[in-house]
Amino acid sequence: MKRSRTWVLVMMIILLVEGFVLVACGSKEKSAPVSRELRFGITTEPATLDPLNTANTADGRSILFNVFEGLVTPDPDGNLQPAIAEGYRIEQNGLVYQFTLRPGVKFHDGSPVTAEDVEFTLNTAIQNQFIGLTEIAQVAITADKGISITLKAPDPEFLPYLTIGVVPKNNPDREAHPIGTGPFSIAAYTTQQSLVLVKNPQYWQEGLPHLNRVTYVFVSDSEALLLALQGGTIDSASLTGDLLQQLDSNAFDFVSNPSNSVQLMALNNGVKPLGDVRVRQAINYAVDIPQIIDTAFFGEGEPSGSPLIPGLTEYYDTSLKNPYPRDLAKAQALLAAAGYAQGFPLEITVPSSYTMHVDTAQVLVNQLKTIGITATIKLIDWATWLAEVYQGRHYEATIISLDGVNVSPRSFLSRYRSDAGSNFLNFHSEAYDRVYDAALVEPDTDKRIALYKQAQRVLSEEAASVYIQDIIRFKTFPKGAFGGVVNYPLYVFDVSTIYSTK
Repeated sequence: MKRSRTWVLVMMIILLVEGFVLVACGSKEKSAPVSRELRFGITTEPATLDPLNTANTADGRSILFNVFEGLVTPDPDGNLQPAIAEGYRIEQNGLVYQFTLRPGVKFHDGSPVTAEDVEFTLNTAIQNQFIGLTEIAQVAITADKGISITLKAPDPEFLPYLTIGVVPKNNPDREAHPIGTGPFSIAAYTTQQSLVLVKNPQYWQEGLPHLNRVTYVFVSDSEALLLALQGGTIDSASLTGDLLQQLDSNAFDFVSNPSNSVQLMALNNGVKPLGDVRVRQAINYAVDIPQIIDTAFFGEGEPSGSPLIPGLTEYYDTSLKNPYPRDLAKAQALLAAAGYAQGFPLEITVPSSYTMHVDTAQVLVNQLKTIGITATIKLIDWATWLAEVYQGRHYEATIISLDGVNVSPRSFLSRYRSDAGSNFLNFHSEAYDRVYDAALVEPDTDKRIALYKQAQRVLSEEAASVYIQDIIRFKTFPKGAFGGVVNYPLYVFDVSTIYSTK
Protein backbone atom coordinates (compact mmCIF):
# COMPACT_ATOMS: atom_id res chain seq x y z
CA MET A 1 0.00 0.00 0.00
CA LYS A 2 1.61 3.21 -1.11
CA ARG A 3 1.23 6.40 0.82
CA SER A 4 1.34 9.99 -0.37
CA ARG A 5 4.83 11.49 0.21
CA THR A 6 3.23 14.80 1.08
CA TRP A 7 1.04 13.18 3.72
CA VAL A 8 3.99 11.36 5.29
CA LEU A 9 6.07 14.56 5.26
CA VAL A 10 3.30 16.48 7.01
CA MET A 11 2.99 13.80 9.67
CA MET A 12 6.76 13.82 10.23
CA ILE A 13 6.62 17.57 10.83
CA ILE A 14 3.78 17.04 13.30
CA LEU A 15 5.83 14.42 15.12
CA LEU A 16 8.83 16.74 15.33
CA VAL A 17 6.70 19.58 16.67
CA GLU A 18 5.06 17.23 19.17
CA GLY A 19 8.47 16.04 20.33
CA PHE A 20 9.63 19.63 20.86
CA VAL A 21 6.51 20.44 22.90
CA LEU A 22 6.98 17.34 25.05
CA VAL A 23 10.60 18.22 25.81
CA ALA A 24 9.59 21.77 26.72
CA CYS A 25 6.77 20.58 28.97
CA GLY A 26 9.02 18.02 30.60
CA SER A 27 11.42 20.72 31.73
CA LYS A 28 8.64 22.55 33.57
CA GLU A 29 6.52 19.65 34.82
CA LYS A 30 8.95 17.07 36.14
CA SER A 31 6.14 15.30 38.03
CA ALA A 32 4.16 14.61 34.83
CA PRO A 33 3.65 10.90 33.92
CA VAL A 34 6.43 9.42 31.82
CA SER A 35 5.49 8.97 28.16
CA ARG A 36 7.46 7.32 25.39
CA GLU A 37 7.24 5.02 22.42
CA LEU A 38 6.21 1.38 22.45
CA ARG A 39 7.66 -0.74 19.64
CA PHE A 40 5.40 -3.77 19.19
CA GLY A 41 6.42 -6.65 16.93
CA ILE A 42 3.83 -8.38 14.76
CA THR A 43 4.04 -10.98 11.99
CA THR A 44 1.23 -9.84 9.69
CA GLU A 45 0.17 -6.50 8.23
CA PRO A 46 -3.33 -5.06 7.97
CA ALA A 47 -5.12 -6.08 4.79
CA THR A 48 -6.66 -2.61 4.79
CA LEU A 49 -6.65 0.60 6.83
CA ASP A 50 -10.30 1.28 5.98
CA PRO A 51 -12.68 0.16 8.76
CA LEU A 52 -15.46 -0.05 6.15
CA ASN A 53 -13.58 -2.68 4.15
CA THR A 54 -14.65 -6.22 5.07
CA ALA A 55 -11.30 -7.63 3.89
CA ASN A 56 -9.39 -6.93 7.09
CA THR A 57 -7.79 -9.62 9.24
CA ALA A 58 -7.72 -10.18 12.99
CA ASP A 59 -4.30 -8.53 13.38
CA GLY A 60 -5.43 -5.61 11.24
CA ARG A 61 -8.58 -5.12 13.32
CA SER A 62 -6.45 -5.30 16.46
CA ILE A 63 -4.42 -2.31 15.27
CA LEU A 64 -7.39 -0.30 13.99
CA PHE A 65 -9.15 -0.77 17.35
CA ASN A 66 -6.90 2.09 18.51
CA VAL A 67 -7.66 4.33 15.54
CA PHE A 68 -11.41 4.08 14.94
CA GLU A 69 -14.45 4.02 17.23
CA GLY A 70 -18.10 3.25 16.76
CA LEU A 71 -21.25 4.53 18.38
CA VAL A 72 -20.53 2.02 21.14
CA THR A 73 -17.38 0.20 22.25
CA PRO A 74 -16.76 -2.99 24.27
CA ASP A 75 -15.31 -2.84 27.76
CA PRO A 76 -12.98 -5.48 29.27
CA ASP A 77 -15.98 -7.45 30.56
CA GLY A 78 -17.54 -7.63 27.10
CA ASN A 79 -20.27 -5.11 27.87
CA LEU A 80 -21.00 -2.33 25.39
CA GLN A 81 -20.44 1.24 26.50
CA PRO A 82 -21.30 4.53 24.73
CA ALA A 83 -18.42 5.91 22.65
CA ILE A 84 -19.17 8.36 19.84
CA ALA A 85 -22.73 8.08 21.08
CA GLU A 86 -23.34 9.68 24.46
CA GLY A 87 -26.34 7.48 25.05
CA TYR A 88 -29.01 5.42 23.35
CA ARG A 89 -32.44 3.93 23.81
CA ILE A 90 -34.19 1.00 22.15
CA GLU A 91 -37.80 1.47 21.08
CA GLN A 92 -40.69 -0.39 19.44
CA ASN A 93 -39.73 -3.77 20.90
CA GLY A 94 -36.22 -3.71 19.46
CA LEU A 95 -37.09 -2.36 16.02
CA VAL A 96 -35.71 1.19 16.47
CA TYR A 97 -32.44 2.38 18.05
CA GLN A 98 -32.10 6.07 18.91
CA PHE A 99 -28.62 7.54 19.54
CA THR A 100 -27.57 10.87 20.99
CA LEU A 101 -24.11 11.84 19.77
CA ARG A 102 -21.43 12.82 22.26
CA PRO A 103 -20.69 16.56 21.94
CA GLY A 104 -17.15 17.70 21.17
CA VAL A 105 -15.82 14.49 19.58
CA LYS A 106 -13.40 15.31 16.76
CA PHE A 107 -11.76 13.37 13.99
CA HIS A 108 -7.99 13.21 13.78
CA ASP A 109 -8.01 16.05 11.23
CA GLY A 110 -9.74 18.33 13.76
CA SER A 111 -13.18 18.29 12.16
CA PRO A 112 -16.17 17.59 14.43
CA VAL A 113 -18.07 14.33 14.18
CA THR A 114 -21.55 14.97 12.80
CA ALA A 115 -24.69 12.93 12.36
CA GLU A 116 -24.02 13.06 8.63
CA ASP A 117 -20.71 11.25 9.19
CA VAL A 118 -22.42 8.50 11.18
CA GLU A 119 -25.19 8.17 8.59
CA PHE A 120 -22.59 7.88 5.81
CA THR A 121 -20.59 5.29 7.77
CA LEU A 122 -23.56 3.02 8.41
CA ASN A 123 -24.94 3.29 4.88
CA THR A 124 -21.50 2.46 3.45
CA ALA A 125 -21.21 -0.55 5.76
CA ILE A 126 -24.63 -1.74 4.60
CA GLN A 127 -23.56 -1.40 0.96
CA ASN A 128 -20.39 -3.36 1.76
CA GLN A 129 -22.46 -6.20 3.24
CA PHE A 130 -21.19 -6.04 6.81
CA ILE A 131 -22.68 -8.88 8.84
CA GLY A 132 -25.46 -7.64 11.11
CA LEU A 133 -25.75 -4.24 9.45
CA THR A 134 -27.46 -5.55 6.33
CA GLU A 135 -30.59 -5.94 8.47
CA ILE A 136 -30.91 -2.15 8.76
CA ALA A 137 -33.96 -0.80 6.92
CA GLN A 138 -33.16 2.90 7.39
CA VAL A 139 -30.64 5.25 8.95
CA ALA A 140 -32.01 8.72 9.63
CA ILE A 141 -30.78 11.94 11.21
CA THR A 142 -33.10 13.14 13.97
CA ALA A 143 -34.22 16.69 14.61
CA ASP A 144 -31.71 17.04 17.47
CA LYS A 145 -28.86 15.84 15.20
CA GLY A 146 -28.84 12.36 16.61
CA ILE A 147 -29.15 9.07 14.74
CA SER A 148 -32.19 6.82 14.38
CA ILE A 149 -31.73 3.27 13.08
CA THR A 150 -34.75 1.22 12.03
CA LEU A 151 -34.29 -2.50 11.50
CA LYS A 152 -36.12 -4.73 9.04
CA ALA A 153 -37.07 -6.91 12.01
CA PRO A 154 -36.23 -6.80 15.73
CA ASP A 155 -32.73 -8.12 16.39
CA PRO A 156 -31.80 -8.85 20.03
CA GLU A 157 -28.08 -8.83 19.19
CA PHE A 158 -27.88 -5.81 16.95
CA LEU A 159 -25.98 -3.43 19.26
CA PRO A 160 -22.53 -5.16 19.04
CA TYR A 161 -22.40 -4.39 15.32
CA LEU A 162 -22.42 -0.67 16.03
CA THR A 163 -18.79 -0.87 17.15
CA ILE A 164 -17.88 -0.33 13.48
CA GLY A 165 -15.51 2.64 13.10
CA VAL A 166 -17.09 5.99 12.21
CA VAL A 167 -15.33 7.87 9.40
CA PRO A 168 -15.68 11.38 7.91
CA LYS A 169 -18.18 11.64 5.09
CA ASN A 170 -15.91 13.92 3.07
CA ASN A 171 -12.80 11.68 3.03
CA PRO A 172 -12.56 10.42 -0.57
CA ASP A 173 -9.68 7.98 0.05
CA ARG A 174 -10.01 6.19 3.38
CA GLU A 175 -7.24 3.75 2.45
CA ALA A 176 -4.54 6.34 1.77
CA HIS A 177 -5.74 8.78 4.45
CA PRO A 178 -7.34 6.86 7.33
CA ILE A 179 -9.08 9.29 9.70
CA GLY A 180 -10.88 8.17 12.84
CA THR A 181 -11.65 9.43 16.33
CA GLY A 182 -9.62 6.96 18.39
CA PRO A 183 -6.85 7.60 20.92
CA PHE A 184 -4.22 7.28 18.18
CA SER A 185 -3.95 8.36 14.56
CA ILE A 186 -1.89 6.72 11.82
CA ALA A 187 1.21 8.81 11.14
CA ALA A 188 3.02 6.60 8.63
CA TYR A 189 2.84 3.17 7.06
CA THR A 190 5.66 1.47 5.19
CA THR A 191 4.73 -1.98 3.92
CA GLN A 192 6.86 -4.85 5.22
CA GLN A 193 8.46 -2.47 7.71
CA SER A 194 6.24 -0.60 10.15
CA LEU A 195 3.05 1.27 10.95
CA VAL A 196 3.31 4.28 13.27
CA LEU A 197 0.53 5.52 15.55
CA VAL A 198 0.76 8.89 17.30
CA LYS A 199 -1.21 10.22 20.23
CA ASN A 200 -4.46 12.00 19.47
CA PRO A 201 -4.10 15.17 21.58
CA GLN A 202 -7.81 15.98 21.30
CA TYR A 203 -9.12 12.55 22.27
CA TRP A 204 -12.45 12.82 24.07
CA GLN A 205 -11.54 10.44 26.92
CA GLU A 206 -9.57 12.54 29.37
CA GLY A 207 -6.21 11.09 30.40
CA LEU A 208 -5.86 8.72 27.45
CA PRO A 209 -3.71 7.64 25.79
CA HIS A 210 -0.56 7.58 27.93
CA LEU A 211 2.03 6.90 25.23
CA ASN A 212 2.97 9.43 22.58
CA ARG A 213 3.82 6.93 19.90
CA VAL A 214 3.29 3.26 19.12
CA THR A 215 5.21 1.62 16.30
CA TYR A 216 4.08 -1.74 14.96
CA VAL A 217 7.18 -3.42 13.55
CA PHE A 218 6.44 -6.08 10.92
CA VAL A 219 8.65 -9.16 11.02
CA SER A 220 8.63 -12.37 9.02
CA ASP A 221 7.62 -14.90 11.67
CA SER A 222 7.49 -15.73 15.37
CA GLU A 223 11.17 -16.68 15.49
CA ALA A 224 12.02 -13.21 14.19
CA LEU A 225 9.85 -11.74 16.96
CA LEU A 226 11.89 -13.63 19.53
CA LEU A 227 15.20 -12.43 18.11
CA ALA A 228 13.94 -8.83 17.94
CA LEU A 229 12.88 -8.98 21.60
CA GLN A 230 16.19 -10.43 22.70
CA GLY A 231 18.11 -7.88 20.63
CA GLY A 232 16.06 -4.93 21.90
CA THR A 233 14.85 -3.74 18.48
CA ILE A 234 11.27 -4.12 19.72
CA ASP A 235 9.85 -3.63 23.21
CA SER A 236 6.93 -6.00 23.11
CA ALA A 237 5.28 -8.86 21.25
CA SER A 238 2.60 -11.47 21.78
CA LEU A 239 4.10 -14.96 22.10
CA THR A 240 2.88 -18.48 22.79
CA GLY A 241 4.29 -20.82 25.43
CA ASP A 242 6.86 -22.54 23.23
CA LEU A 243 8.63 -19.27 22.39
CA LEU A 244 8.17 -17.86 25.88
CA GLN A 245 10.40 -20.60 27.26
CA GLN A 246 13.33 -19.07 25.38
CA LEU A 247 13.11 -15.68 27.11
CA ASP A 248 14.83 -14.83 30.38
CA SER A 249 12.15 -14.23 33.02
CA ASN A 250 14.61 -11.97 34.85
CA ALA A 251 14.72 -9.66 31.83
CA PHE A 252 11.06 -9.71 30.73
CA ASP A 253 7.58 -9.34 32.17
CA PHE A 254 4.93 -11.73 30.86
CA VAL A 255 1.22 -10.84 30.82
CA SER A 256 -1.03 -13.78 29.91
CA ASN A 257 -4.25 -13.46 27.98
CA PRO A 258 -6.42 -15.64 25.79
CA SER A 259 -6.14 -14.83 22.11
CA ASN A 260 -9.96 -14.72 21.96
CA SER A 261 -9.80 -16.65 18.73
CA VAL A 262 -10.23 -20.36 18.12
CA GLN A 263 -7.33 -22.32 16.64
CA LEU A 264 -8.66 -25.08 14.45
CA MET A 265 -7.75 -27.47 11.70
CA ALA A 266 -10.27 -26.19 9.19
CA LEU A 267 -11.50 -28.94 6.87
CA ASN A 268 -12.74 -28.12 3.39
CA ASN A 269 -16.10 -29.89 3.44
CA GLY A 270 -16.40 -29.32 -0.30
CA VAL A 271 -13.61 -31.71 -1.37
CA LYS A 272 -13.33 -35.49 -1.22
CA PRO A 273 -13.07 -37.33 1.07
CA LEU A 274 -13.69 -34.52 3.61
CA GLY A 275 -17.25 -34.09 2.39
CA ASP A 276 -18.10 -37.33 4.20
CA VAL A 277 -19.03 -36.66 7.83
CA ARG A 278 -17.59 -40.07 8.83
CA VAL A 279 -14.17 -39.03 7.54
CA ARG A 280 -14.32 -35.73 9.43
CA GLN A 281 -15.38 -37.55 12.60
CA ALA A 282 -12.53 -40.04 12.16
CA ILE A 283 -10.03 -37.18 11.94
CA ASN A 284 -11.44 -35.71 15.14
CA TYR A 285 -11.10 -39.05 16.97
CA ALA A 286 -7.49 -39.35 15.77
CA VAL A 287 -6.44 -35.92 17.03
CA ASP A 288 -5.04 -35.65 20.56
CA ILE A 289 -5.62 -32.03 21.53
CA PRO A 290 -3.92 -32.18 24.97
CA GLN A 291 -0.81 -33.51 23.22
CA ILE A 292 -0.88 -30.58 20.79
CA ILE A 293 -1.09 -28.14 23.70
CA ASP A 294 1.69 -29.92 25.60
CA THR A 295 3.99 -30.24 22.58
CA ALA A 296 3.45 -27.01 20.65
CA PHE A 297 2.44 -24.69 23.51
CA PHE A 298 4.32 -26.04 26.55
CA GLY A 299 1.04 -26.98 28.21
CA GLU A 300 -0.39 -23.45 28.11
CA GLY A 301 -3.99 -23.72 26.96
CA GLU A 302 -7.31 -25.52 27.31
CA PRO A 303 -9.15 -27.55 24.66
CA SER A 304 -12.17 -25.74 23.23
CA GLY A 305 -14.09 -28.19 21.00
CA SER A 306 -16.24 -25.32 19.72
CA PRO A 307 -15.89 -22.47 17.20
CA LEU A 308 -16.99 -20.14 20.00
CA ILE A 309 -14.41 -18.78 22.43
CA PRO A 310 -14.82 -19.85 26.09
CA GLY A 311 -14.58 -16.14 26.96
CA LEU A 312 -18.20 -15.72 25.85
CA THR A 313 -19.14 -17.61 28.98
CA GLU A 314 -22.92 -17.28 28.67
CA TYR A 315 -22.98 -18.74 25.19
CA TYR A 316 -20.09 -21.22 25.22
CA ASP A 317 -21.18 -24.85 25.58
CA THR A 318 -18.83 -26.30 28.18
CA SER A 319 -19.94 -29.85 27.32
CA LEU A 320 -17.87 -29.52 24.13
CA LYS A 321 -14.52 -29.22 25.93
CA ASN A 322 -13.63 -32.71 24.75
CA PRO A 323 -16.32 -33.99 22.35
CA TYR A 324 -13.98 -36.42 20.57
CA PRO A 325 -11.72 -38.13 23.14
CA ARG A 326 -8.93 -39.86 21.24
CA ASP A 327 -10.13 -43.27 20.03
CA LEU A 328 -8.07 -44.76 17.20
CA ALA A 329 -10.22 -47.86 16.89
CA LYS A 330 -13.35 -45.77 16.39
CA ALA A 331 -11.50 -43.51 13.93
CA GLN A 332 -10.37 -46.48 11.84
CA ALA A 333 -13.86 -48.00 11.87
CA LEU A 334 -15.34 -44.72 10.59
CA LEU A 335 -12.74 -44.53 7.81
CA ALA A 336 -13.48 -48.11 6.80
CA ALA A 337 -17.23 -47.44 6.72
CA ALA A 338 -16.57 -44.45 4.47
CA GLY A 339 -14.46 -46.59 2.11
CA TYR A 340 -11.04 -45.39 3.24
CA ALA A 341 -9.80 -48.31 5.31
CA GLN A 342 -6.29 -47.77 3.93
CA GLY A 343 -6.38 -44.05 4.64
CA PHE A 344 -5.69 -41.28 2.14
CA PRO A 345 -3.28 -38.38 1.55
CA LEU A 346 -4.11 -34.99 3.09
CA GLU A 347 -2.44 -31.66 2.42
CA ILE A 348 -2.41 -29.20 5.35
CA THR A 349 -1.87 -25.63 4.18
CA VAL A 350 -0.35 -23.35 6.82
CA PRO A 351 0.57 -19.64 6.74
CA SER A 352 4.32 -19.72 7.34
CA SER A 353 4.37 -16.49 9.37
CA TYR A 354 2.57 -18.19 12.26
CA THR A 355 5.04 -20.50 13.99
CA MET A 356 2.32 -21.71 16.40
CA HIS A 357 0.22 -22.99 13.49
CA VAL A 358 3.24 -24.61 11.84
CA ASP A 359 4.12 -26.36 15.12
CA THR A 360 0.52 -27.55 15.46
CA ALA A 361 0.54 -28.94 11.93
CA GLN A 362 3.70 -30.91 12.64
CA VAL A 363 2.08 -32.61 15.62
CA LEU A 364 -1.05 -33.35 13.59
CA VAL A 365 0.97 -35.02 10.82
CA ASN A 366 2.21 -37.62 13.31
CA GLN A 367 -1.20 -38.10 14.93
CA LEU A 368 -3.05 -38.62 11.63
CA LYS A 369 -0.45 -41.16 10.52
CA THR A 370 -1.76 -43.53 13.21
CA ILE A 371 -5.00 -44.06 11.24
CA GLY A 372 -3.39 -44.20 7.81
CA ILE A 373 -3.85 -40.58 6.78
CA THR A 374 -0.62 -39.41 5.15
CA ALA A 375 -0.56 -35.70 5.86
CA THR A 376 1.91 -33.26 4.33
CA ILE A 377 2.43 -29.59 5.18
CA LYS A 378 2.29 -26.87 2.55
CA LEU A 379 3.73 -23.56 3.79
CA ILE A 380 2.55 -20.36 2.10
CA ASP A 381 2.79 -16.67 2.91
CA TRP A 382 -0.11 -14.79 4.45
CA ALA A 383 -1.22 -12.99 1.29
CA THR A 384 -1.33 -16.29 -0.58
CA TRP A 385 -3.29 -17.91 2.25
CA LEU A 386 -5.90 -15.16 2.04
CA ALA A 387 -6.16 -15.47 -1.73
CA GLU A 388 -6.02 -19.25 -2.15
CA VAL A 389 -7.53 -20.60 1.05
CA TYR A 390 -9.89 -17.98 2.48
CA GLN A 391 -11.12 -16.41 -0.74
CA GLY A 392 -10.46 -19.11 -3.34
CA ARG A 393 -11.22 -22.12 -1.09
CA HIS A 394 -8.50 -24.09 -2.91
CA TYR A 395 -7.23 -26.30 -0.09
CA GLU A 396 -7.94 -29.52 1.78
CA ALA A 397 -7.10 -28.63 5.39
CA THR A 398 -5.51 -25.60 7.02
CA ILE A 399 -4.40 -24.55 10.51
CA ILE A 400 -5.59 -21.07 11.46
CA SER A 401 -7.17 -19.11 14.30
CA LEU A 402 -10.57 -17.50 13.70
CA ASP A 403 -11.74 -14.52 15.70
CA GLY A 404 -14.97 -12.53 15.94
CA VAL A 405 -15.28 -8.90 14.94
CA ASN A 406 -17.36 -8.12 18.03
CA VAL A 407 -18.59 -9.64 21.28
CA SER A 408 -21.61 -11.37 19.79
CA PRO A 409 -21.71 -15.20 19.36
CA ARG A 410 -23.05 -14.51 15.88
CA SER A 411 -19.67 -13.08 15.00
CA PHE A 412 -18.09 -16.52 15.49
CA LEU A 413 -20.93 -18.70 14.22
CA SER A 414 -22.22 -16.80 11.18
CA ARG A 415 -19.54 -18.21 8.85
CA TYR A 416 -21.02 -21.70 9.15
CA ARG A 417 -24.35 -20.85 7.57
CA SER A 418 -24.53 -22.60 4.22
CA ASP A 419 -24.76 -19.41 2.14
CA ALA A 420 -22.32 -17.25 4.15
CA GLY A 421 -19.69 -15.50 2.05
CA SER A 422 -17.14 -16.17 4.79
CA ASN A 423 -17.89 -19.92 4.83
CA PHE A 424 -14.50 -20.89 3.40
CA LEU A 425 -14.96 -24.34 4.98
CA ASN A 426 -17.81 -25.07 2.52
CA PHE A 427 -19.86 -26.42 5.42
CA HIS A 428 -23.50 -27.09 4.50
CA SER A 429 -26.07 -28.25 7.02
CA GLU A 430 -29.82 -27.68 6.94
CA ALA A 431 -29.99 -28.55 10.63
CA TYR A 432 -27.41 -25.91 11.50
CA ASP A 433 -29.08 -23.27 9.34
CA ARG A 434 -32.43 -23.84 11.06
CA VAL A 435 -31.03 -23.57 14.58
CA TYR A 436 -28.79 -20.61 13.77
CA ASP A 437 -31.60 -18.70 12.07
CA ALA A 438 -33.90 -19.35 15.02
CA ALA A 439 -31.28 -17.94 17.42
CA LEU A 440 -31.05 -14.71 15.43
CA VAL A 441 -34.69 -13.79 16.02
CA GLU A 442 -35.33 -15.31 19.45
CA PRO A 443 -36.19 -12.41 21.80
CA ASP A 444 -35.94 -14.42 25.02
CA THR A 445 -32.34 -14.36 26.25
CA ASP A 446 -32.34 -17.81 27.86
CA LYS A 447 -33.91 -19.44 24.82
CA ARG A 448 -31.47 -17.65 22.51
CA ILE A 449 -28.51 -18.89 24.55
CA ALA A 450 -29.90 -22.44 24.39
CA LEU A 451 -30.21 -22.18 20.59
CA TYR A 452 -26.62 -20.96 20.22
CA LYS A 453 -25.43 -23.90 22.31
CA GLN A 454 -27.49 -26.23 20.14
CA ALA A 455 -25.84 -24.70 17.04
CA GLN A 456 -22.41 -25.46 18.53
CA ARG A 457 -23.44 -29.06 19.15
CA VAL A 458 -24.58 -29.46 15.52
CA LEU A 459 -21.15 -28.25 14.35
CA SER A 460 -19.51 -30.70 16.73
CA GLU A 461 -21.68 -33.67 15.77
CA GLU A 462 -21.16 -33.01 12.07
CA ALA A 463 -17.43 -32.46 12.71
CA ALA A 464 -17.30 -29.31 10.60
CA SER A 465 -13.62 -29.02 11.56
CA VAL A 466 -11.24 -29.89 14.38
CA TYR A 467 -11.59 -27.21 17.08
CA ILE A 468 -8.40 -27.17 19.11
CA GLN A 469 -8.15 -24.27 21.56
CA ASP A 470 -8.35 -20.58 22.34
CA ILE A 471 -4.57 -20.10 22.43
CA ILE A 472 -3.12 -18.62 25.60
CA ARG A 473 -0.71 -15.88 24.55
CA PHE A 474 1.72 -13.78 26.56
CA LYS A 475 2.47 -10.13 25.94
CA THR A 476 6.11 -9.58 26.77
CA PHE A 477 7.75 -6.35 27.94
CA PRO A 478 11.20 -5.39 29.25
CA LYS A 479 11.26 -6.00 33.00
CA GLY A 480 9.43 -3.22 34.84
CA ALA A 481 9.24 -0.94 31.78
CA PHE A 482 5.52 -0.91 30.94
CA GLY A 483 2.16 -1.38 32.62
CA GLY A 484 -1.53 -0.95 31.99
CA VAL A 485 -2.34 -4.02 29.88
CA VAL A 486 -6.11 -4.52 29.61
CA ASN A 487 -7.66 -7.66 28.13
CA TYR A 488 -10.95 -7.83 26.24
CA PRO A 489 -13.04 -10.81 25.06
CA LEU A 490 -11.93 -9.81 21.57
CA TYR A 491 -8.78 -10.18 19.50
CA VAL A 492 -7.56 -6.64 20.17
CA PHE A 493 -4.63 -4.91 21.84
CA ASP A 494 -5.71 -1.64 23.46
CA VAL A 495 -2.52 0.43 23.51
CA SER A 496 -4.30 3.51 24.89
CA THR A 497 -4.08 2.12 28.44
CA ILE A 498 -0.38 1.17 28.22
CA TYR A 499 2.03 3.43 30.07
CA SER A 500 5.79 3.60 30.47
CA THR A 501 7.36 3.37 33.92
CA LYS A 502 10.84 4.47 32.91
